[in-house]
Amino acid sequence: MNTAIVLITVLAIGLRLYQLTRPQYLLGVTEYDDGTDFGSAVLLIHGYLPYRDFIMVQPPGITLLMAPVAAATKALGTAWGMGVGRILTAVAGGAGAGLTGLLVRQRGLLAVILASGIVAVFPASVQAAHTVLLEPWLVLFCLLGALAVFDGDGLTSSNRRLVWGGLAFGFAGAVKVWAILPVVVILVLTARQWRRALGFAAGVVAGFLVPVLPFAALAPRTFYDSVVLAQLVRVDVVRVALSYRLHQITGLTDFSSLGPVPLTIVTVAILVLIVGCAIAASRRSGQGPLPLEQFSYGATGLTIIAFLWPADFYYHYAGFLAPFLALAVALPVARLVATLGPAAGATRWLARWLVRYGTAAASVIIVIFAILQVSFETTLQPPLAPTTPGLTGTIIDQAQRVIPPGSCVLADQASYAIAANRFGSSRPGCVPMVDGVGSDYSLSQGRNAASGAQYVPAVRALWLSALRGADYVWLSPLSYKRIPWTAREITDYFDQHFVPAPGGPFGLYVRKS
Repeated sequence: MNTAIVLITVLAIGLRLYQLTRPQYLLGVTEYDDGTDFGSAVLLIHGYLPYRDFIMVQPPGITLLMAPVAAATKALGTAWGMGVGRILTAVAGGAGAGLTGLLVRQRGLLAVILASGIVAVFPASVQAAHTVLLEPWLVLFCLLGALAVFDGDGLTSSNRRLVWGGLAFGFAGAVKVWAILPVVVILVLTARQWRRALGFAAGVVAGFLVPVLPFAALAPRTFYDSVVLAQLVRVDVVRVALSYRLHQITGLTDFSSLGPVPLTIVTVAILVLIVGCAIAASRRSGQGPLPLEQFSYGATGLTIIAFLWPADFYYHYAGFLAPFLALAVALPVARLVATLGPAAGATRWLARWLVRYGTAAASVIIVIFAILQVSFETTLQPPLAPTTPGLTGTIIDQAQRVIPPGSCVLADQASYAIAANRFGSSRPGCVPMVDGVGSDYSLSQGRNAASGAQYVPAVRALWLSALRGADYVWLSPLSYKRIPWTAREITDYFDQHFVPAPGGPFGLYVRKS
């Protein structure tokens, strides 16, 4: 059992680290959110406090987790700091597969292979761990909390473990507030024993407030507008298609040719399989779903609803669903197979086949999906074009040659400046900007520059102040969603004071002499 958990964990970490061997994936620009997550830690190390000195729309958990790595950027540079952060995130993401296996090991080898294996090869879980994103760390602390709260298939009898589990879930919430979803399920499971529920809840509150309160207390209004209000009322121009969400939620991204109707049918079939196995296992064993099963069903259901409800949805979101879905599949299937041992009549042949070959079949399926994942990763290319026509070196190289160290660089995507070791400046008047779109959300109650943020005076004032303090402006292809260019004063100031940087990559502008 332990050998299987170790092997699958190694597979999970290997799949996640393999991505970082692809061109530009270790030190280049591959994402928007990682610039915010890692950049916030770099700013913290340089004395800037989240919410008071700069805006971010997530709790400060990831800022604290990355702070030790950010401290090393003074010697390593921000590019290698991000690289180290990516390696740590890949390991944290892979560790989730092992922790999921530990949760179900009392159910036998089949449950371990299914639960650990699904998390190991689940595409969204793998992709979310390719850089410094929140989901791998969120899952890690949620699973640590679950291991403390559950003892085998039931809730622990130890009040101390409940409190420790609450602390882990609370810190998970300090990374991303989605941790409240599994917390709600556990509170429901412990509701009949209110003192135990209270102990768990106290741990959750402490685990959340200890890292969050020092920052929130210094800027309570900005914290509320950013972390709470902007997330609840976020507005976007286009709603993400249901088919894209289902591909990510089901893990069937390798079968992107499936249209909306077939994909919906497959999704329903998966849900029917889970429910059918749960009902059959309960009937054959004469016992309803055990607490760990109830936890997996509740957390899976709430998470899916949360993913289908809002207009926005991104590929890495489904990485949070992976362990709960894996438990919801593995636990009833393993329980059903265990009850089929003494089967008689028409089910005898199927029972014998499942008992004898089920583990091998599950292993083969996991290996097939691992091969598909490796095939996908092998074709990965850097999101930024590596060169600009007529210029030599990568875009990052070009920017490093043109921008002097210490310059104030305003980038609508912070990961650009981080990759070029040009993030952050102590020059007076330089505005610390780590999350352009998040700043818009916070100041305009959930709108970005493409959905109405340009009409809010505070948004225009922030960007105008940032432009006035900048030596260089580095624009991504999506700057129109972050910078309110339709505001006349913003466009006029930029046109009057900035020109394309000679010898620099496309999108890099320098202040006129």
